[in-house]
Amino acid sequence: MSRRYAVPDGLVGERIDVALSRMLGLSRAAASSLLDAGLVAVAGRAVAKSHRLSLDDVIEVDEPVATTPKEEPIASIPILLEDDHIVVIDKPVGVAAHPSPGWSGPTVTGSLAASGHLLTRAGADEREGIVHRLDVGTTGVMVLAKTPGAYSSLKRQFKDRSVDKEYHAVVHGLLDPLAGTIDAPIDRHPSKDYKWAVVHTGRPSITHYETLEAWPRASLVEVHLETGRTHQIRVHMAAMRHPCVGDVTYGADPAMARELGLQRQWLHARRLGFEHPSTGEWVEAESQYPQDLGQALTALRAGLSN
Repeated sequence: MSRRYAVPDGLVGERIDVALSRMLGLSRAAASSLLDAGLVAVAGRAVAKSHRLSLDDVIEVDEPVATTPKEEPIASIPILLEDDHIVVIDKPVGVAAHPSPGWSGPTVTGSLAASGHLLTRAGADEREGIVHRLDVGTTGVMVLAKTPGAYSSLKRQFKDRSVDKEYHAVVHGLLDPLAGTIDAPIDRHPSKDYKWAVVHTGRPSITHYETLEAWPRASLVEVHLETGRTHQIRVHMAAMRHPCVGDVTYGADPAMARELGLQRQWLHARRLGFEHPSTGEWVEAESQYPQDLGQALTALRAGLSN
């Protein structure tokens, strides 16, 4: 007998051993053992642990190993701002925005609900309060709605591009020019379902960037998004041949990621500014770099990438 699992959005493009570990509540070693034993298949074929997942993949896991997903764990979600209408959080790494099929890891909505922060049920039930998302592997500022009115206002602001979204990213190499705008449409990759790409028939996508610091092999850049496409920064930087350090899905050098101790892309939602849905006042929230990104930045500044 086998169990079947759909691939959640947040794990598209991940190695299957990493995905199984998160989805099934297993250790990385236990997930690798399942794969090494030939007990995991995709599309009816056993796969290696290096297999990267596509959106339409269905994972089949044979028993006898117990693989029943654990109840969703609760993440500690730091609160940056909160009132009767909104809650602004500092999203940790490894936390999905909301539940999705096959994902048994922590979610923003589940963790906030468990700690007494009630969100509006406007929109899809499993996405209560969600007006924008950050990838599982991206950290930083995220705003959620607690009332239907706040939900409508914030959704409109994101649609109208009036929200100020500032990210920091460490990318390979030195951007030329040091500051500029990337205006290139994005759609699904033509041959790899788990990726997105610059495609001439894609949706309009605009990214503004400015180099803050530079080293021989990498640069720290500030990014402002005018649009909000899936993986927009990662895709645009990769298209410029300067992928985010650690982002092996989009062509980053895995050796450099190992040198810096990174297990994900160096990408952080640094600041978010928007009009308060009730008072109309401008609200801004800022997030400091988490430990893994801070340590990698310290290593770069110390000359590790020379």
